[in-house]
Amino acid sequence: MNTQAIIDYLSALSSNNNREWYHANKEDFKKANAEFESLLQALMLEIGKFDGSILHNDPKDLTFKIVRDTRFSHDKSPYNPAFRAHISAGGKLPVPVGYYLMIKPDNRSFLGGGLFADMFRDATTMIRDYIVKNGEEWEKIIHEPEFEKYFTVRGTALKKVPAGYGKDHPQAEYLKFKSWYLEYPIRDEELNDAEAFPARAAEIFRIMKPFNDYLNNALAGFQMPARQ
Repeated sequence: MNTQAIIDYLSALSSNNNREWYHANKEDFKKANAEFESLLQALMLEIGKFDGSILHNDPKDLTFKIVRDTRFSHDKSPYNPAFRAHISAGGKLPVPVGYYLMIKPDNRSFLGGGLFADMFRDATTMIRDYIVKNGEEWEKIIHEPEFEKYFTVRGTALKKVPAGYGKDHPQAEYLKFKSWYLEYPIRDEELNDAEAFPARAAEIFRIMKPFNDYLNNALAGFQMPARQ
């Protein structure tokens, strides 16, 4: 498992973000992608020590394309110079929530968890309603000392508490959110230690697991919208 090969390829793509370079170096992409999948496999085995629900996945099914959809973006760069994956019981779908890994050069890599997507209104409503009824459990999770050492809950949020929810609710600030997620930054030097990284990353994911479990309990029965 050569994590340096992943960083080297992504750095080169970042400097040569065009279709001509990408196709001329397709073999380098395949090699780097294979290393990323090997990393995912090693990471999954470590995560499986505390969350066996993810072990049925094939790493190939958990990754996201590096090709960008530029139709509605001012940035017309055709590629996102990052390798990304979402590991959960449901694969790479955003629900159920799981463990997110993004590798991007120049210390922009991170480990993530929770619900990143805020376009699923039903999911947002289900989580808000669950927080209303289970506020004490929410507070216990996010203020657990080990959790606070590594994470702050982030997400897209409204300016005011949405209609239908009490402005004086103890978790009113979190009811403003439309998504609830965690990010833990990873430096390039940490990735370079390919043997130690999977266990270290899994330990971070272990600490975030109660947060994921809480959201997944809230999202029980959620159905992904059918594609148009």
